[in-house]
Amino acid sequence: MSKPFRLGFLTHTEGPGEPRRIYQEALELFTAADELGFDVGWVAQHHFKEVVGRLPSLFPFLAAAAQCTRRIRLGTAVVVLPFDNPLRVAEDAAFVDTLSGGRLELGVGSGFDPAEFHAFGIDPAQRLELTTQGLKTIQHALRGEPLGVGELRLQPNAPALVDRIWQSGQSLVGAQHVARGGLGMLLSRSILGPAVDEATDALQLPVVHAYREAWQNPHAKPRIGMSRGIYPASDKRTALGALRDDILRTVKASGTSGRFPPGESLERYCERLHIFYGHPDEVAEGLRADLVFPYATDLILQYSPVMPPLDEAIRILEQVATQIAPALGWQPGPGQSELGQSETVPSGMVEEKRS
Repeated sequence: MSKPFRLGFLTHTEGPGEPRRIYQEALELFTAADELGFDVGWVAQHHFKEVVGRLPSLFPFLAAAAQCTRRIRLGTAVVVLPFDNPLRVAEDAAFVDTLSGGRLELGVGSGFDPAEFHAFGIDPAQRLELTTQGLKTIQHALRGEPLGVGELRLQPNAPALVDRIWQSGQSLVGAQHVARGGLGMLLSRSILGPAVDEATDALQLPVVHAYREAWQNPHAKPRIGMSRGIYPASDKRTALGALRDDILRTVKASGTSGRFPPGESLERYCERLHIFYGHPDEVAEGLRADLVFPYATDLILQYSPVMPPLDEAIRILEQVATQIAPALGWQPGPGQSELGQSETVPSGMVEEKRS
């Protein structure tokens, strides 16, 4: 019997202090999640950030994670394609997939921070075009098709990885584009941009429907990765106390973007960030009520923007694996062979949750 969804966690490798310590602790999170039975561990890419994300190079990190884990799948959320040569992305992805025994989940996106684009000398207006062109190059290379002049081909070859590519989707048009490409769609924890009163799940639900309606591959099911913020504690009051400083830091850092109107309550800011907090039963109930949840093939949980110490982060993972996810119908199990391939569902996919 297949799981109702694959359970994942996402780390932004964030926080103040020595980068080496942050990277080592992120690897310990992957090890702990592997032992707890998580299906996928995802890591985010950030450039030139001192606190909110310290990892610019995802593939070296995941190569290290592959060596300290046994079965958990390794996901990029996401590689910002306009900043990299797509053929080099294909090479690095194929290498990590081979090293890990077929455990890579390749998530890509177009980026959004104008400052990062200007730092790389790239026009932000070209980001969608560069992403589309880059994806075509990556898929072409992964399929083992000839490269350039002559008969050069990608090495190591990783043709199965072409069916494990994901792309972030935020708009109706974007979701349709992702679906027509046969890719999985990654949904962010909250909507970027100016604040709106409508909840994130209500805004994302039409995007989900557009993606599913545009899906054209009769040989595979659509894949939807739903990212959500959580902070389990003994009760809501305790959770809010732990959330307070980091939430207010995030609000202050947003400046005049309009995403967080001044003077709102801490509870309202948590709503805008789409964070479920409180007792594990309350967190599970919040996730269950999420409008996107019935369609998610992958549930991807994160505690960002909170930056807990390592022991607290592992405690959160333990509560997710032993209380929250089981309350939603998930159970840890073998699910994957020693080579990381699913034993019950091809290409790391789960059965479609709703026809």
